[in-house]
Order: sequence, then C-alpha cells, then structure tokens
Amino acid sequence: MSVAPDELTGTQQAVLLVLMSEARAVRNPELAVLGPELRKRDRDELVRKGLIEVTTENRAMVLELTDRGWATCAAIIGADVPPRSQGQGRALYTVLRALRRYFDRSDLAPADVFVAVDDTVDVDVEAQVRAAYVRLAARSGGWVDLVRLRAELPEISRHELDEALTRMQRAPDVTLIPEENQKTLTPEDHAAAVVIGNQARHLMAIES
Repeated sequence: MSVAPDELTGTQQAVLLVLMSEARAVRNPELAVLGPELRKRDRDELVRKGLIEVTTENRAMVLELTDRGWATCAAIIGADVPPRSQGQGRALYTVLRALRRYFDRSDLAPADVFVAVDDTVDVDVEAQVRAAYVRLAARSGGWVDLVRLRAELPEISRHELDEALTRMQRAPDVTLIPEENQKTLTPEDHAAAVVIGNQARHLMAIES
C-alpha cells in the first residue's frame, strides 16, 4: 500500500521521484546532485514510512526505493501540486499529470518505464533472447518463463541477460511480468527472475 502524497513534503516527494527515475541504489552524495539534498529528518521519515531502504557502501549511505516507495511514486504521478510550490515545481507536476494519462492509457506502471540500463550491453544479446523466445513460445505473444529462457541461453552470463531483459522491457513489443499466482513459484522460478523496478518478473512475452 502506498503513502498518500499529501503526507509527504515537496522535498520528500522529489527525492522519491529521483530514486524512481534512476531505478537503482543511489549514493547519498550523488542524490544531492540529481535532486534536492536529503536531510536526516526527511531521510528518517522516509525510512519510517517504509518508502526507502538505507544501507552503507564504502562508508557512504546508499538509498533505494522499497516496493512501497514505488507504489507511492505511482501515486505522486498525477497528484495535486503541493502547497506553496513555485513555478518550476508546478511545471513538474503538470508534466507528471500528463505522464499519468499516458500510463493509464497504456496500462503501464512506473517500473515498466523507469529502469536502470547498462548501455554497454551488447545488442547481440537481445537478438539471442528474441531468437530463444521464438524457439520456446507456443505462439507470438505467448508467455515463456525465465527458467526455460535462461536454460536456452547458457552461454550468456547472468549479468548480461539481466541487463538485456531490463533494456528490452522498454520496447513496445516486449512484456515482462511477475507470476500472478506466487504460490506456484518454485525455487528455480525465484532464482531465474529478473528484478526490474524492485519487482521480480518471472514471465516474458514478445509480440511479433
């Protein structure tokens, strides 16, 4: 369940939106460059509300959205302009409302759009994934579980395949979703899942 946007200050909302846009763990010094400085009081409040996780890496704090944080970002997109917002802030929320209309029209969640992508991934990996999907799918647009997909591509490393799947999720013909009935998941399913936007995806479909 998300937190209502009006329970958060403008700074707290902005920090969540930055973390959503980056879709990865962000070091605290970097956060101050990407968006507003996150002071201890606001950081503690976001942690208390279960919206971010804070860990330490090389003596620097690292922040990342939780599932509840992602849900709250979805609620912020399209929310009313916070009180006392100035010109740039009002413009941001106008853009976010337009983004909400696009999400609703396309049946998308923020995690489907905001993904961390390694641009160094060889585009040939995507071609191999698409070829493997064709071999495995019963029909165009049919679901293929990632256990079988990974087994079909043993020569591709876990990192390379995860990066390729994350990048492909942004393509209009590709869909990666969680298994709806989580009780049916095996340990192999959990291990084969790719995490996109802090959500484990187990099934893939490609429309031809």
